[in-house]
Amino acid sequence: MYSLKIFAVAFLVVSCLVLTNSAHARSIIDFSNSGGTLSGSSAGFTLTGSTLIAVDGMSGGVIRDGDLGTVSFTTGALTSGSLAQGATFAGGGSFTIESFANGGTVLFSGSFSGPVTWTLVTLSNGTHNYTLTGPLTGEMHGADATAVTVQLTINTGKAFFNGSTLFAGGDTTVVSSSVPEPGSLDMFATGSLGMLGMMRRKLFAL
Repeated sequence: MYSLKIFAVAFLVVSCLVLTNSAHARSIIDFSNSGGTLSGSSAGFTLTGSTLIAVDGMSGGVIRDGDLGTVSFTTGALTSGSLAQGATFAGGGSFTIESFANGGTVLFSGSFSGPVTWTLVTLSNGTHNYTLTGPLTGEMHGADATAVTVQLTINTGKAFFNGSTLFAGGDTTVVSSSVPEPGSLDMFATGSLGMLGMMRRKLFAL
């Protein structure tokens, strides 16, 4: 009888730990995009036509198709610097990663949560690249998520950014708190209660 009581307590503790760990599990997914056109002014940047080409961490592996969906974003307004020489833009705007699957599924939707950095890199041959970097907050699969994105432009040659340029590609890493489906939690809870009920009957029978 004493050993059954110990087992019942242990089972209850383990059940609570499983539910707690499940509720606080995190998922980290990396999205890669390629191409697109970046347009910019003092009002902010807009990326259109960029293709989602790879997803790492979803469904347990790396998905590379070359045309999985789209990545698009807008930023807040210019706060310092210049479009040609490098600048800082306000947070806000929007950031969307969408899959072509199931007629169009939004994988991540959010906005810039802090300043967006626009950095000029002058190469040894005198040509220029620009990098856009910023933190994000939003939702992925219905769960709260944070992210950071790094986007690299096509080399603009010896000219400076003049309002529009092509993108070489980018990378966005999203971290979300993934809560189990309600159905899974319900089944686990029902099973746990059933097990506890059987143990309770055995305890009182002794």
